[in-house]
Amino acid sequence: MDNFSQMQAFLWAHEHGNFSVAARANGITPSTVSKLISRLENRLQVRLFQRGNRSLTLTEEGSAYLMSARKVMNAMAEADSLAEAFPTQVSGALRIHTMTTFAKHQIVPWLPEFMATYPGLTVDLQVGPQYVDHFDQGLDIAIHSGVLPDSSRVARKIGESAWIICASPEYLARKGTPNHPEDLLNHDCFNFAFNSAWNNWQFRVDGETVTVAIKPKAVFAQGDLQRDIALNGGGIVKLAQFHIGADLKAGRLVPLLQAYDIPSKEPIYLIYTHRKNLSPRIRVFRDFLEQKLKASPWD
Repeated sequence: MDNFSQMQAFLWAHEHGNFSVAARANGITPSTVSKLISRLENRLQVRLFQRGNRSLTLTEEGSAYLMSARKVMNAMAEADSLAEAFPTQVSGALRIHTMTTFAKHQIVPWLPEFMATYPGLTVDLQVGPQYVDHFDQGLDIAIHSGVLPDSSRVARKIGESAWIICASPEYLARKGTPNHPEDLLNHDCFNFAFNSAWNNWQFRVDGETVTVAIKPKAVFAQGDLQRDIALNGGGIVKLAQFHIGADLKAGRLVPLLQAYDIPSKEPIYLIYTHRKNLSPRIRVFRDFLEQKLKASPWD
């Protein structure tokens, strides 16, 4: 038994004046209470109680120990109350790295509410298209999709997103709607400017996976630029559902070639360093984000 259990048994025995009553009140056996206090006395090398037939009386050493024990228990209660108040007392800098489009469409819209809820917290939101492990440089959280490199980091799945081939109604009215994946070769298509699986335009044709080697009219470093050119009637893009879900629902963009879709979605992960003893600022952001994604799904 640890020192805390011995101290707690001592306080229970003093409160109830009897080992048996203290044991019943706290759901343990009288022998357990007796053994804990005997071990405490042996460890301190003093007698804390004078044992009577039916009652306990503190010795002089017991009275001195009682004062210290109460201070310890009060300090622990205060620490627990502070811990329970963490959600409203979170402070410091929260450093996040995520995809530009995820930041713009899934974080920034509710970020003012988050900061108002936790006014002692500042947010450093860094963006980039691909996952980088900068935790040793002070990063708290990364949010990225797809296949992650093997590591000891915690990767918590917070959602999944399909990749949608789409165009604006204006473009389709002007250039026509592709009815087969090969028709894309005769359309204005756009891709990312870096090497990525996002640039693979794959379809299910006659039971087989087929990749159409589109020839992009332009490439862009950011998905939002592709979205902008598509919304302006420039051509066909392939973008994540979390990015353009609102545009699809509003009819600003139209999904294409759905009969040839490969039924798979890309997982999105919230990544941090430790599963246990999670920093309050990371915990409140994680919980807040998951709550918002659940309340406003992009699909």
